[in-house]
Amino acid sequence: MIIDFILNIVKFLLILLIQLLVINNIELSTYVNPYIYILFILSLPVSMKPWMVVLLSFFTGMVMDTFSSTPGLHMAATGLMGYLRNFYLQFACSKEDFDGRIEPTVSRKGLVWFLVYVIIMTLIHHVFLFYLEIYSFQEFFRTLFRVLSSALFTVIIIGLGQLLFYRSNNQR
Repeated sequence: MIIDFILNIVKFLLILLIQLLVINNIELSTYVNPYIYILFILSLPVSMKPWMVVLLSFFTGMVMDTFSSTPGLHMAATGLMGYLRNFYLQFACSKEDFDGRIEPTVSRKGLVWFLVYVIIMTLIHHVFLFYLEIYSFQEFFRTLFRVLSSALFTVIIIGLGQLLFYRSNNQR
């Protein structure tokens, strides 16, 4: 239990440092802003209490807002994503997944399941974040293009990261 807690803290710090020090400083275009920090929320154990997931989501968003000068935007988007994550997992996971401490990763759930999960949660996060940021539907299609292009790059980076650290169940 303590080891899981320490590993989650290390994972949180590593993902946020990569986001803040590397990815935020790469200028791809005005339409592409990948946010891989959501991987921390996506990789929390399936059996974790919903209130704890939402609390960690708010905290993760708050840290991003602090370093990105976006007061409340990331916190609101990650809070919504953390809240809706629980409903998605109830639909997409089996009872055995909730009984164990299964983390939704490629090695545990498979590539297709993981990609569908990441795409849906990333789109929820990005739609809410970018439309809240623009706070208008005046530039609806420009913002939609920004959502889709950023979500695509986010999913690609998260997917590549999972595949790089992929361990098949036979190796455990």
